Amino acid sequence: MGKVSRPSGFLYILSVIKTPLQWAVLLLCAACAVECAQPQSYKYFRLGNKEDVQTRPVAGIAMMGGGTDLDEAFRWLCERGKGGDFLILRARGGDDYNSYVNGLCKANSVATLIVPDRTAAEDPVVAEIIRKAEVVFIAGGDQANYIRGWKGTPVESAINDDLAVGKPIGGTSAGLAVLGEFVYGAMGDKADDKDLASEDVLANPYLDRVTLVREFLKVPHLERLITDSHFAKRDRMGRTLGFLARIMKYGWSASPREVAIDEKSAVLVEADGKAMVVGTGKGAYFLRPTMGPEVCEKGVVLTFRGVGVYRVPAGGHFDFLSWMGVGGMAYTLSVERGKIESTQDGRGIY
Repeated sequence: MGKVSRPSGFLYILSVIKTPLQWAVLLLCAACAVECAQPQSYKYFRLGNKEDVQTRPVAGIAMMGGGTDLDEAFRWLCERGKGGDFLILRARGGDDYNSYVNGLCKANSVATLIVPDRTAAEDPVVAEIIRKAEVVFIAGGDQANYIRGWKGTPVESAINDDLAVGKPIGGTSAGLAVLGEFVYGAMGDKADDKDLASEDVLANPYLDRVTLVREFLKVPHLERLITDSHFAKRDRMGRTLGFLARIMKYGWSASPREVAIDEKSAVLVEADGKAMVVGTGKGAYFLRPTMGPEVCEKGVVLTFRGVGVYRVPAGGHFDFLSWMGVGGMAYTLSVERGKIESTQDGRGIY
C-alpha cells in the first residue's frame, strides 16, 4: 500500500484543529509571533539588581556644563537617589556611562535607556522604566534629538511625573540644554554644521539656526529660564544674549533668566533652590536682563543693554529664589550694535 500524504507545516496544524479552544490558542500564538517579530527601537542596558526597589529620593538638580564628567557631581546626584535605581537617558550612543556611574554610586542598579525616535518614545515599556527610576540623568549629544524625539510623548510625561514627586534629575551638555523652561533646540543644525557662533547671533538674532522652544520639562527652580553649556570654553556669551533678547521679544517672559555653565563645572541645586558650584572650569554664569532689547529684528545687528551677570567660581554659592550669589562677581553687559561691552574693566565678558 502506498504512503498517505499529509499536509506539511502550517497546513498540517490547521488540519488537526478540532475545537474552539484549539483555535483560540492558535490565534494567540500567531499574535505573539507578530508582536515578537517587531524590532524594539529602544535599547536598555542594566547593571546591578534586576529587580526594582522603591526608596525615598531627595529632590535636586545636577547641572553639568559638559567636557570631562565630574565625579563629585555624579556622587551628589547618586546620594539623592538613596540607593534606588539610577537611569541614564540618551537618544544616541551606548552604555559607557553604566560602569562609570556604577563605580561611584551605591545604587540598586545603574541602567542606560536609549530612546532614538518617537516610535521608541511611544512604547509604554519605555515610560515605565523611567517612572521606576529614582534618579534620571540626561546625557550629552544633540538636544535636537531630545526635542524631536521626546517632546509631546510618554517619555516627556514620565520624566515630568518623576520631577513632580520629588525625584532628582541631572544633565550634561545637550542634557543640560533641555532642563530649562526655554530651550535652544538646535533644530536648524545639521550633524556636519559648526557650532552656532556668538558673532552670527549678534549679527542676526533671528538667524534660521536660532530655534527656541519652550515647555518641555518642568524642573523646579528652572522656570522662565534657559541654560547653556561649554560656555566660556566655546565663547557662547553672544549667542546667550541673543537667546534672552528673543525670549523677551516673543513675550514669553518679561524677566527671563539664564544659567550658563562652563566645561568641567557643575551647579548642584538643592530642593530649596540653594546651589553650589563645583569643578575645575570657569564656573557658572547667572544672567538676568534689566530691560528689553532696544533692537532685536531679523537681519539687523542686536542692541540689548543692561544684562546683569553674576559669575560664580567653584566653591561659590547661588540662591535661585533670591537670584543672588555668594563668593562670585557681579557685572553688567550690554550689546551695542552687535558688540558686547562689559563693566568689568580689563576682564572682558567672562
